[in-house]
Amino acid sequence: MTAEASIVSGLAGRYAVALFDLALQRGEGDAVQADLEQIAEMMAMSADLSRLVHSPQIGPADQGRALAAVLAKAGITGIAANFVGVVTGNRRLFLLPQMIRQYRALLSQHKGEVDAEVTSATELNDSQIAALKAQLAKAVGRDVRLSARVDPEVLGGLVVRVGSRMIDSSLRTKLNNLQHTLKEVA
Repeated sequence: MTAEASIVSGLAGRYAVALFDLALQRGEGDAVQADLEQIAEMMAMSADLSRLVHSPQIGPADQGRALAAVLAKAGITGIAANFVGVVTGNRRLFLLPQMIRQYRALLSQHKGEVDAEVTSATELNDSQIAALKAQLAKAVGRDVRLSARVDPEVLGGLVVRVGSRMIDSSLRTKLNNLQHTLKEVA
């Protein structure tokens, strides 16, 4: 099993590997990543674009024209735009978010980075993120690419995911554990 096969899987993984190989051959790994991140952000921020990507009722020709216009307006060209066109033509556009995530994982592995996600009740400031990245890098022995998100339901503390490992020091989990303990005692 190759290293690539161990971090990506399924149909989305095959597309991600093909894109990754092409991007590396042309020396555009980071540029393609930047374009893919912009596409992912646009899908997250636009319900209409997300519907376009996920709708099986819209034909590939209509999806292709609409996406080509959106990507051109966003300044996304080259490999990433061509890739979206191929994915659309093959009726696999609904897998695009997974393909983007798996491409990100491939590029991170290639660079010797590990992806981590931190969830907190409130937004972390730059110094907190830098300190967390430094601690995680020391713990895993590799550079850490950290993405932070806010979930008020965490109440306090952090939930950190690094690969398949999760460290949950959230107040919500501690309260849930205390509640279960009290139920067992009563």
